[in-house]
Amino acid sequence: MLNLAQRTAIQDSCPLSQRLFTAMARLRCGAVSILRCGLILVLIWIGGLKFAGYEAESIVPLVANSPVMRFVYRHPAPDYRNYMNKEGELAPSHRAWHQGNRTYPVSYVLGFVIVSLGVMLALHIVLPQVAAIGSAFLVGMSCVTLSFLITTPEAWVGGFPFLSGLGRLIIKDSIMFGAAFVTMSDSAALYMQRRGWAPAK
Repeated sequence: MLNLAQRTAIQDSCPLSQRLFTAMARLRCGAVSILRCGLILVLIWIGGLKFAGYEAESIVPLVANSPVMRFVYRHPAPDYRNYMNKEGELAPSHRAWHQGNRTYPVSYVLGFVIVSLGVMLALHIVLPQVAAIGSAFLVGMSCVTLSFLITTPEAWVGGFPFLSGLGRLIIKDSIMFGAAFVTMSDSAALYMQRRGWAPAK
């Protein structure tokens, strides 16, 4: 066992780059927690915005063109193109079309699901098994979102590789996809540890 003086001498003899990377490596556990907090923030915030009219209207091109989700709307794509509003813009005739299309209730359901996933991830310390399942659902949700790149014409400006603003928003879900795998694994490991199914880290 090295005493403090010996450890200090060894550290002093290590090159700066080694000490730097050692310090970065020690942040690993904290980094996962920061990642989880970021996911929770995004899910609860974005999910909450799904209850706002402008947000509900903005996702119509994504849902209407998706083979997985288009059945939830009454009007088929591309009927929505004549009724899209700029963010924050209020057009009563457009609002009436969206009401008839079920735009708002569909968005409310999506918002509830997304916020619920954020809450599930937030239960990591108390109920890690719930957080792991929530992360697994988030992996699936990210796959659906990323599929919009293929199915939504508005995601592109003239075709690959020129993403529109909407396309750039969608591609960012690839980060959420990877992050959800990290939190799923971490929560599952904690649950297994508490059940005695795996050794402590």
